[in-house]
Amino acid sequence: MKHKILFIVVLFLLSSFNMYKPAYKLYNKTGEEIKYSKMLEELQDADIILFGELHNNPISHWLQYEVTKDLYEIKKDKLVLGAEMFEADNQLILNEYLSALISEEKFEDEARIWSNYKTDYKPLVTFAKNNKLPFIATNIPRRYASMVFKKGIESLDKLSVEAKQYIAPLPIEVDLELNCYKQLLEKMQRMGMHTSPNIAYAQAVKDATMAHFIMQNFEKGQLFIHYNGAYHSDNYESIYWYLKKLDPNLKIVTITTVTQSDISELNEENKNTADYIICVPETMTGSY
Repeated sequence: MKHKILFIVVLFLLSSFNMYKPAYKLYNKTGEEIKYSKMLEELQDADIILFGELHNNPISHWLQYEVTKDLYEIKKDKLVLGAEMFEADNQLILNEYLSALISEEKFEDEARIWSNYKTDYKPLVTFAKNNKLPFIATNIPRRYASMVFKKGIESLDKLSVEAKQYIAPLPIEVDLELNCYKQLLEKMQRMGMHTSPNIAYAQAVKDATMAHFIMQNFEKGQLFIHYNGAYHSDNYESIYWYLKKLDPNLKIVTITTVTQSDISELNEENKNTADYIICVPETMTGSY
């Protein structure tokens, strides 16, 4: 009788284990599964964290908030936040909102917020506001990125002195041999689309500008968390490459987000894309 009961208990436990469906797993760059607490230990010693998200992935956004909250408990006012999702010419509006000089309604009306702002980025901005933390709008104004795409990177030279203050200092160095830009051009060719290097230049001016404003608002002893699409920091390129150009001694830790049909182990192609890889089931519901 005892053996029968034990057998039933074992079967129940195995059944329960097989039914467990984690929302994500966390891996290091080599594909070893690690604990969140272990990642947090390294993050707190970084100068800059590049947190690469999939824009519609709720696990990305939830972990961005959790990492920020937990690092605030350690770093307090030494924490600085920044994001691709806000353009540099909106810094004044963002500062006015963070300082409670303008209402939330006015801020959201005028700051050209993304369509998924309220679900995915508002919690981070609110956290910064409630804890009196800086939040830096790092991205190039989209009208200038569009201008590069249509007219080439040289078109930036024609901008006024006032306009240029929202862009990385000119001339902007671009290495089209970096995989992030090279693969973008190759992808366009595979899709049968007419390709111009301008599409890569438009991405590069975003990366260079985000790196510029990160460094402009970073001081040694602080920790800057930057939220960006994974494309802009994967494989230690893009923003990472420009930051290292500005200061080779920076300790930069990267996080990326990937999706897989099976997250029990990290697929080979996702290894070494970042220092930490958030692996999410590809069936995960998107935020939009």
